[in-house]
Amino acid sequence: MGPVLAGVLQLLALTGALALAHIPLGTYMAKVYSSDKHWRVEKWIYKGIGADPDTQMRWPAYLRGVLAFSAVGVVFLYLLQRLQGILPGSLGFSSIEPAQAFNTAVSFVTNTNWQSYYGEQAMGHVVQTAGLAVQNFVSAAVGIAVAVALVRGFARSRTGELGNFWADMVRGVVRILLPGAFVAAIVLVACGVIQNFSGIHEVGQFMGGSQQWNGGAVASQEAIKEFGTNGGGYFNANSAHPFENPTPFTNLFEIFLMLVIPFSLTRTFGVMVGSVKQGYAILATMATIWVGFVALMMWTEFAHHGPALQAAGGAMEGKEVRFGVGASSIFAVSTTLTSTGAVDSFHSSFTGLGGGITMLGMQLGEIAPGGTGSGLYGMLIMAIIAVFIAGLMVGRTPEYLGKKIGTREIKFAACYILVTPALVLIFTAAAMALPTPAHSMTNSGAHGFSEILYAYTSGANNNGSAFAGLNADTQWFNTTIGLVMILGRFLPMVFVLALAGSLAEQKPVPVTAGTLRTEKPLFTGLLVGAILVITGLTYFPALALGPLAEGLAS
Repeated sequence: MGPVLAGVLQLLALTGALALAHIPLGTYMAKVYSSDKHWRVEKWIYKGIGADPDTQMRWPAYLRGVLAFSAVGVVFLYLLQRLQGILPGSLGFSSIEPAQAFNTAVSFVTNTNWQSYYGEQAMGHVVQTAGLAVQNFVSAAVGIAVAVALVRGFARSRTGELGNFWADMVRGVVRILLPGAFVAAIVLVACGVIQNFSGIHEVGQFMGGSQQWNGGAVASQEAIKEFGTNGGGYFNANSAHPFENPTPFTNLFEIFLMLVIPFSLTRTFGVMVGSVKQGYAILATMATIWVGFVALMMWTEFAHHGPALQAAGGAMEGKEVRFGVGASSIFAVSTTLTSTGAVDSFHSSFTGLGGGITMLGMQLGEIAPGGTGSGLYGMLIMAIIAVFIAGLMVGRTPEYLGKKIGTREIKFAACYILVTPALVLIFTAAAMALPTPAHSMTNSGAHGFSEILYAYTSGANNNGSAFAGLNADTQWFNTTIGLVMILGRFLPMVFVLALAGSLAEQKPVPVTAGTLRTEKPLFTGLLVGAILVITGLTYFPALALGPLAEGLAS
């Protein structure tokens, strides 16, 4: 079997598995967030945190819950890292220095999981499990909660109430993420991923020195890392490390985990607004972009330029031989079109155009299918923009799901799509203009610029993957990328929740002959076009200076 055929068959198998999970998981999640009953363990949690899960919140109160909970998470994780040196299970590692502790705390609380450190050489068992792994669960649950609040904004009328943040967050963890991650961890352990609390071991003598490996609760963290679209690896090599991802099957299974919730949330959306066809339209948009990006990535990485690439069957530099070009391409596209950020290959070693595709996937807003929750609310924002454009073309007030898209709504949507590009481009420009940040670049020219652009794109979009040629463990990058991650996570949430509150207050408008049918293929095509034109072209000048220039020169 040739490598191209192997890649195509893996893509087909993955698509089939996602299709099988779509309806049952999506319907189950809709029931989770629509139920008025609480499990006993959830009641214990509510009592412990002093929350009333039956109190309905308007959007300012919902936002305060999101921000307060996340702020406490940042402080707790920061202190845990700063105190690591005196904690048990530290494996002899010292406490994390302030700038890096701040960066890492913000990274995991914002579901970014950017890592400017070597995991196996910096973090002990307590920080990994009680700190980083816990945030993998709750940060993913926060994203889903905000998405559900926006869906309720479409589904409800004549009220500004969006549900209860504490109930939504707790249910996301207890009823969705914990059970799913538990099953996934068992599968990973059965397939060879390690799960222990062992210390550091010497595994042999190499060139006069010894090589050391430490164990850890890897399978449990790997499961929620992918299932919650987090991406932070237990080891520096992330999902390219054989302890995290040992076989081609685990590789495909991990891709499935990172995609299954974001794709299934479209079904949740359809059920909650009372029209599964609307969910299928959003799903079709996400799937079209995802399949298109995978096909384009495979084409760039399988293109043969010279005898070395022909002998290897594609651009194998930076890729694991146990996965090959096809599986690495699927993983790279999936991890950057979601907010996962896990890597099973070296993105900096992709072809110039291949590296550009990973960047563009994040720059679209990670909405195809996006992160847990963030992908759905990002896509719904783009749907509002597409409806607005259609309304301008026909001279009619735009409507979406029975709600008018007026001046207030379009302002919130416009602010949402402008925040992230502004953060990426402003901080990239500052890093290139100042003398000190440039010293962290391993490469010069177009590829060096791509390293900087990728870093801020990853941080602002809460992805967390890296081009890996950049030394980001400096005062400048730890601080600025930390700020970008905070602003890139919570400023968009402000506009999403404000939009949700505005929509929930409206009275539904009746469907007429002039209403745009947003469940039809025509709207799907319009939505795909709006995404590529509005968000994609925003970054075109920057991409032209980096990956496009490199790709055309090679």
